[in-house]
Amino acid sequence: MLKAIYPGSFDPVTVGHWDIIRRAERLVDHLVVGVLNNPEKRATFSLAERVDFLRELTASSAKVSVATFDGLLVDFARIQGAHSIVRGVRAFSDFEYEFQMALMNRKLMPELETIFLMPKEEYSAISSRMVRQVGSMGGDVRGLVPESLRERIAHRLRNPQDVA
Repeated sequence: MLKAIYPGSFDPVTVGHWDIIRRAERLVDHLVVGVLNNPEKRATFSLAERVDFLRELTASSAKVSVATFDGLLVDFARIQGAHSIVRGVRAFSDFEYEFQMALMNRKLMPELETIFLMPKEEYSAISSRMVRQVGSMGGDVRGLVPESLRERIAHRLRNPQDVA
């Protein structure tokens, strides 16, 4: 069974993330969306919110599960029994960083392969950081985040004190 991990902070999940999830699940037998819990990085959305958003999006797919991790990605891959890491690459600058990470992961776990996927062109300029900036200033996040989550994400970005 080919099992892959699509790791990220997903703070918040964007249409680009959702595109990569849907495309990656066609390539593997099972895809684990790994939500990074990094206490050193102050996330806008709680870990529970990010996991809930992703579980809601992937609920209809038996091939996708959502799990949290902290520490090294290779350790999480070993625990999950994963053979591959899926990474979305929007631009050359993303590729340069992701390439370095892939090489380090290969050094730490030689049997772990990295699969690079490009999102659809219309999603290439969308990042979680941009969504947070637009939403926190009252801008419309329509088309930036999955429609089923849009209202909840927009509300929290406009009202950061409303922590779930």
